[in-house]
Order: sequence, then structure tokens, then C-alpha cells
Amino acid sequence: MLDIHHFTYGWLTPLLAYIMSFTGSLLGLQCAARARAGRGRAGWLVLASFAIGGTGIWVMHFIAMLGFSITGAEIRYDVPLTLLSAATAIVVVGIGLFVVVTPQPTLVALLAGGAVTGLGVAAMHYVGMFAMRSNATIGYELPMVALSVVIAVAAATVALWFTLRVNGFLATTGAAGIMGLAVCGMHYTGMASMHAHGSGHGAPVDGTGAMQLLAPLIVGISIVTMLLLIAVSLTAIERDAELPPLRAAIVRPASEDLAPQPKPRVAPARSAADDLAPPPPPRPAAVHVTPENFATLSPATVGPTAEDLVPSLPPYVTSVPQAAEVPAPEPGPQSAAISAAPVTGTPYWPTTHDVPRRR
Repeated sequence: MLDIHHFTYGWLTPLLAYIMSFTGSLLGLQCAARARAGRGRAGWLVLASFAIGGTGIWVMHFIAMLGFSITGAEIRYDVPLTLLSAATAIVVVGIGLFVVVTPQPTLVALLAGGAVTGLGVAAMHYVGMFAMRSNATIGYELPMVALSVVIAVAAATVALWFTLRVNGFLATTGAAGIMGLAVCGMHYTGMASMHAHGSGHGAPVDGTGAMQLLAPLIVGISIVTMLLLIAVSLTAIERDAELPPLRAAIVRPASEDLAPQPKPRVAPARSAADDLAPPPPPRPAAVHVTPENFATLSPATVGPTAEDLVPSLPPYVTSVPQAAEVPAPEPGPQSAAISAAPVTGTPYWPTTHDVPRRR
């Protein structure tokens, strides 16, 4: 049996593989969150399937395979099968997203989508392994293969659940980190099921070397990642542009609450005597008094007099003691002039002509 090395370049390839899986999962979750908003659902789900299936799963698998080597054997890759594995990852993730991310998601849809997506991811992994060409004989242990399939289904179900429930940048980042760990765990579990034996012949191996696929892979992934980042950023800018009126409506009441408010006026308490007292007479409308219309005015028109404002006597009081009469003052020049006016039945209105002038 030949020795298999999964970390030929140390922790560099696992770390890069996890970063790509995390990045693809993060972009996919953000696209799925925008698909739940209702506008452009199909387009956002297609972008999410490319992000999760293409960048988060297939690219992670390929970068991890860069650190794979077999002692004494040459490893090359069949390009058509490698591309088929990439298409498989994108398609199965897209199917799962379209099944689960609906206006009315259900538990049955979540489980069905997780099963389809998980089996598809496992198929992608083993199609990619089948695309590997070597002059060594490669075999697999079925218990480890079954475990990797279970991990793939569980990871796919959790990932689809995240696409339904996760909101906010911090929550999305944490969910993407968990998804990246699950995908890497599934990959290395499947790789642990493999063993290799020498074939005894040194015939040349067909296919393309891993480094020859690396340059177009980097260019393609960079283009897809940049397009996804631009699309997500533009939608975030448009959403922020629509929020200022709403933010103003939310912030304005808070600032008004901090301003001092006038104290409410409290009406004085009423006693039982106030309830028994007769109501005051209605207040008449304002009347402009002139010397011409003074004779035609009546108490009802002018309003209540001082006598009317005295409260009525209770029934047990029969009289009110009168104050002592005060003798009228001696009439002076003004009062004499005023008293000299003729006495008639018409009310008299004194003027300044009735008062003698003094020099």
C-alpha cells in the first residue's frame, strides 16, 4: 500500500480551501437573504447556487486536492469530468435552494432539499475523485464513504436552514463559518476513505496537471467572486438609499421625546357645595356701547350686574344684614353741573361739556 498525503504543502491548502468555502457560503447566504425579500428571487437564487456550489464547495474541493499526493505515483486530472463535477455542485445546490427558499417554507421542503443537495454534493466529490488519473490503483472504504455522505446531507440541510433564518451581517458570518467547516469536514472524511496500491507499471498518465488547471481556476473564481460582490454591494447601496425617509421617521420621535414637555394642567377639585350651587348665567355676546345706543341697552344685553353676581341665599337665610349707610358727599362743581341736567325718563349720558373748565 502506498502512502497518501493530504497536506503536502502543510496547512496552506486546508486554510485556503476553508477560506474559499467560507467566502462562497457568505456570498450565497447574502444572495439568499435578498431572494427572500421577494424582488428578483430567481436571479438571486441562481447567484447563490454559483456562490455556494461553485465557490464554496467545488473550488474548496479543488484547492484541497492541490495538497493531495501519493508517494511513488503521478496524479493528473480529466478536465471534462472535473468540469462536470463543478456543474453537479452548482445544479444540486440550486435545486435545493429553489425547493426551500419559498414564500411558505415547510419542514418537509427543508428535509427534501437537504437530502437532494447533500447527495449531490457527495456525488460532486466522488465525480471529482473519479476524474483523478494515476498510475496507482485507488480504492475506497465503504464505511467512511457512507459517513461522508451523511455529513454531506447534514451539512446541506443546515446550510439551507441558514438561508431561511439568518439575517444580519454577524449572524450570516457565523453561519458561513459553520458551513465552511462542514464542507471541509465532508471533503476530508471522503478523502480518508481512500487507499492506494502500486499498479506495477510505469505507463504515462493521461490528463492535465493540477497546476495547469490552477491559472484558469483563479481567473474564473476571481471574476465570479467580483461579480457577486458587486451585485451584493449595489443592492445594499440601493437599500440604504431607500432608508433615509424611514430613518428620519424613526429618529424624529426619539428626539422629540428628549425635548422638555409642558406640564399638564390639573383642574381644581370640586366639592359637594359646588355641585349644589346653581350654574352661572350664560355670558352674553360682546356689545359695542355708544351714546346713541345706550338708551336701548338692557341688562340682558349688557350682561350681569354686581347684584346678579351675588350668589343666591340658601333657603334657611331670610335676609342679609345691610351695611350702614354712608352719607353722600357734598356736591362739588362737577357733581353740581352733573345734577343740573334735566330729569327726564330718558337715561342721561354726561359729556365733557357739562363740566366747567377752570383756568
